[in-house]
Formats: sequence, structure tokens, C-alpha cells
Amino acid sequence: MQYGPAGDALPLGRDGAGAGRESAAPVLEIENLHVHFKTSHGTVRAVEGVTYKVYPGEMVAIVGESGSGKSVSALAVMRLLPPQSARIVEGSIRFEGTSLLDLDSESMRQVRGRSISMIFQEPMTSLNPVLTIGLQIKEPLLIHMGMTEAEATERAIELLTLVGITDPANRLAQYPHQLSGGMRQRVMIAIGLACNPKLLIADEPTTALDVTIQAQILELMKDLSRRLGIAVIIITHNLGIVARYADRVNVMYAARIVESGTAERVFGRPLHPYARGLLAAVPRLDRGRATKLATIDGAPPNLLDPPTGCRFRPRCRYAIDACTEVPAYREIEPDHFAACHRTPEIETLDGGLTAAVNADVAHADATAMAMLDLRGASKFFPVGGGLFGGAAKLVRAVNDVSLTVRKGETLGLVGESGCGKSTLGRLVLRLEDPTAGEILFDGVDLARMNRRDMIAIRRKMQVIFQDPYSSLNPRMTVGEIIGEPMYVHSILPKDKINDRVAELLQLVGLYPYMALRYPHELSGGQRQRVGIARALAVNPEVIVCDEAVSALDVSIQGQVINLLEDLQHKLGLTYLFIAHDLAVVRHISTRVAVMYLGRIVELAESSELFANPKHPYTQALLAAAPIPDPVIERSRPRKIITGELPSPLNPPSGCVFHPRCPLATDECKKAVPAQRAIGTDHLVACIHA
Repeated sequence: MQYGPAGDALPLGRDGAGAGRESAAPVLEIENLHVHFKTSHGTVRAVEGVTYKVYPGEMVAIVGESGSGKSVSALAVMRLLPPQSARIVEGSIRFEGTSLLDLDSESMRQVRGRSISMIFQEPMTSLNPVLTIGLQIKEPLLIHMGMTEAEATERAIELLTLVGITDPANRLAQYPHQLSGGMRQRVMIAIGLACNPKLLIADEPTTALDVTIQAQILELMKDLSRRLGIAVIIITHNLGIVARYADRVNVMYAARIVESGTAERVFGRPLHPYARGLLAAVPRLDRGRATKLATIDGAPPNLLDPPTGCRFRPRCRYAIDACTEVPAYREIEPDHFAACHRTPEIETLDGGLTAAVNADVAHADATAMAMLDLRGASKFFPVGGGLFGGAAKLVRAVNDVSLTVRKGETLGLVGESGCGKSTLGRLVLRLEDPTAGEILFDGVDLARMNRRDMIAIRRKMQVIFQDPYSSLNPRMTVGEIIGEPMYVHSILPKDKINDRVAELLQLVGLYPYMALRYPHELSGGQRQRVGIARALAVNPEVIVCDEAVSALDVSIQGQVINLLEDLQHKLGLTYLFIAHDLAVVRHISTRVAVMYLGRIVELAESSELFANPKHPYTQALLAAAPIPDPVIERSRPRKIITGELPSPLNPPSGCVFHPRCPLATDECKKAVPAQRAIGTDHLVACIHA
């Protein structure tokens, strides 16, 4: 039995998930919601005709590409849309039977924070940096609950304990910058839960978090939802999260809901071409390496001037003349709705959700020449000290790493934020000078080269950054951005550069005329392709991909991954692929190295590591990573790692993982375990493996 905030029993719903939709009254009802934004270029139709309900104890997921209207619809519920530009032109939003759109500002303020709470995507920008954690948690308690200072402090300690933060009494005096990303997000959840809300809206609550911390927080939210009867709306692009935690799913595309139903129905039998394409485009942890990821061609429409009829029509393989008319949003099967003219025949037309899969077709060639060879590479950053003396502490970002990247392979590098992945990539590129060790490129030690000698090496090694917008000069055209390295390194005569830019744009799937555009005139996926074209401009042999696809939507991500694989086959490129998405790493990598607190703890062929992980940390990472299939995901055992990554300023003695390891013994605290071979080309640093 579940219980609501007031202690009243809540009936279980379908599959034991959430309150019974047939017997309970909905907490939230949105009907035919339309939201428009006035801009200097015209009216953006951000939300059109959105209708759905949320019941007590139920978790409803809203999924879709960036710009589809997910967050705008949530901000409309909170009445937080900018009044100067946004306008709700039609529709109703009812919370427990009360129309939120009819409330005055003061009445809405009483509802907001007290009965409806929202957890925003980025906790560092949502928390006030000049106020302590305690003050920020106590503020809604003092305002909405009328508690005394002592009562609010006691409740704040209780909330921090509830969300899994240790030493809560002392944490109240800390500031946001003194907490890790995972702890800041937990504080946001504590603030959201402070007044026992009946509706919690979570907008990408785990995007910035590692897979292990993400699992801890989502398990917490799901547990609280069921125990306290809180209705939850979770906005996300991570379909694995939806499969594991959501009771119902609303799929949005270009401001409209195109499909909705229970998670089991939407994932098991998607009825809209967009939903089917979205699911097929997601790399899956439980599957081997596919020949190609399925993709959705094109990009979402401009909502200033959306296409007539079905918004998905320009990208749909099955579009017919009837699609010029808006399809009715109707119930196709019990509790499963879709808006498509061809729903009855979609499964026959599609013939399956996924591309042909050849299980782990790519294998590492152990005889291939080593392009990169790291031997005991370390990078320590001094922190503290200063003008008035005092000993500086050392952040051991990369600590005694030995690693080989072979010619023509893709070596995946995975681990939690702060483990040293990006620093290792910067060492390889000599953007950071190593504290110790050797970094051999084609047999030459980069660590001992001066900057002038490095210029020739930079032609052979390039990088693709995580955020394509911040890594492209906004004042330069695409043609200038791609052409600049060719000019600097004298790759081609000046009069030949424009022709080569056109060739590179076509190579990465863009049009030559885009050379005249500026970065802000391109979509995220197009900007990332420009970043790839710029990296290819100097004919490199090695490319470091630092979270190169993590900022992209699922469908665009699939296009870029396929492009990287095609370019590798055509040009013989070698990749060091740094990522936190294990499914993407499994798909693209030939070998995988797992990093923890500056050290490599396991290294193996991709197929071997994912099928037979030996290190407890690798096992915990794989257990925490969700699979976009509710049937598989909800039957998997929960082995969620506890605790957070220790500080590299003060790493644990011995094995760096032992404070969080379920197998740890006293012996693990005494000495750093050496890497040892287990089977062919499988190295692990654990005495218990």
C-alpha cells in the first residue's frame, strides 16, 4: 500500500506503478495547451495542443528532441514563462481541480513551492551561490509552512538525510560551490520536497550527473514518489531512464505530443514513426556493435514557420499525400495514443525497430602499430599555497597511467566526472604538460618536445570538443573556421582552400553553401559536424573525441556516430573516444579503458569488457547504466554503488576504489593494486578479480 502526504492510503495502479488511474482523481490535468513566443522574427509556436494527466504516485516522462516544447510546457504549469515574450493563447491547466491560469500572482506563489515544486536541470545556476545550503532549504519552510527557525533547521537536516547526504548538520553551513555536482542535485531535490508537494516537475534532473550518481538520485525520486504519493513529471532525453523509472511516456515532436501510453506499450510497440526512429537510434548496452545506428534524417522544423499537416512529414520515410493534413491524436489500443495517418500499417512498413546487428563485428588488432603509447603518465595540479606561504596540495588528476592506442582503432575511455578522462586527453594533445612519464606518438616522446616542434605534431593530432558552440569562433564563418588550420599549417595554397572547405563540408554531410554561415545559424548537430570538418582539415592520423556526442539529441547523435565510423574506415583514423555514455562507447569502441580517480582500473576489448567485467567499479558502472527496454530494465538486479567519488586532493590509500567497493578488505587499503592480465588482452587492477 502507498500513502499520500497526508497519510491517506493510495491504491496501486497498473503493474503496481503509481496510483490507480481508474479510481484516483488526477493531480494535474493539461488540456489543449498552446504557448506562443513573440520574437523579432515572428511568432514561435512552442507548444500546440498538448493534453495529458498525471495521477498521485505516478511518474510521467516527457521525451523528445531539443526545442520540442518539453520544458516550455512544464514552465507553463509553474507559471514561470517570461511575461514579456510568452503567452498562453489557449488551453487549461488544472491542479487538483483548480485552474492555475485563473490564479493571481500571489495565489500562484502560494501554490508554487508549497504544492508544486520544480527541480531544474543545472543545480549550480539554480542554487544561490552567496547563500548557504541551510538557508536555501529553510526558506520555503519558513515562508510556506510557517515553521520556526529551530523547526526549519530540524526539517532541513531530515531532508538532507532523506536524500542521502552524509553529515547533514554540518552541510547546512556550506555553500553550493563546496558540494559536488551529485550533492548539489540532491540539495535541489531536498528543496523540492521540503513542503511535501503533491506534484514534482524534474527538468533533466540528471543530465549533468554521472551514471552512478544518476541511478542513486532517480531511485530516490521513484521511491519517494511511491511512498509519499507524489506525482512526478520527468523531462529527459535519456530513454534508458524512462524505461527504468517512468510509468507513462509522452513523446513530443515540434511542439506536439505525437504518442503517449504506458512505458511498456510505447517501448514495446511504438506506433508513431518518430517514436520508432527515436528508439532505433539509441545505442544499447545489451547489444553488440551494429553495422550502423538507425538514424532520423534531417532536423526538427523551425517553429517560426512549421510545415503544414504532420510536423514530422519532411523527415518521415512513410509520408503520403494525406500527411499534409494534421493527423488526429487518437487511442489506437487501450491506453495507447498516437497521431499518425499510417499507424495501422506502420509495423508492416517498418519491419523492425533496429538496424541489422552484427554482434561486436570490430575487434582490436593486437598486432597493429601503436600510434599512442602512454608510460606512467601523470599530471598533478598544485592547489593552495599562495603569497603568504603554506604548503600547496596536489590534485592527482592523472596518476601513473600506462595505455596504448593502436593504429586504426577506437579506444573508449570511460569513468565518472573528475576521474581524469579529459585531463588525459589534454596530455595526449600536449595541451597540458605531464608531471611525469612518457607520451609517445609514433615513437616520439611528446613530453620532451618544445612548443615549436609540437606544431608539426599538431597536424597529425586533432580534437573534437564536447560543446560545438563554445569551441567555434562566433565571429568567423564556417568556411573561415574550417579553412584557418589549412592556412596556418600551409596545407594548401590560399586559392585552393575554399575548394577543400567545400569538399570537407560534403564529407561530413553538410552543403558547400553553409561555408558562408555563422555557427549560430546552424543546429547543434550541424555545428558538431563543422567541428569534425575542422579536425579533418589538416589530414590528422589521431583524433581525440572529448564527449563529442554527449550534447546532441538522440537522432542527431546517431548521425554523428555513423559519420565518425565512416570517416575512420575511409581515412584510416585512430580515435581516443572519451565519453560517459557506456552504450555509445560499446557501439563505437574496439577496446575500452575504465578510469577511476586518475588511474586505469580495467582495460579490455569492448565485447569482452561488457560481457565479462572483472573490476567491481566496472561492474557497478554497467549495473547503473539503464537499457531502453522496460521489460529488460525492470527485471535487472539493482546494484547501485553508494557514496561519491573521493577528492583527488586527498585520495584514499591503497586501491582508490576501496571506500565504495563491496569486496574491499584491509589488504585493499595497503597498496595500489598492479594491473594484471586476466585472459587475452584483458587487464584489471584488483586483487579480488
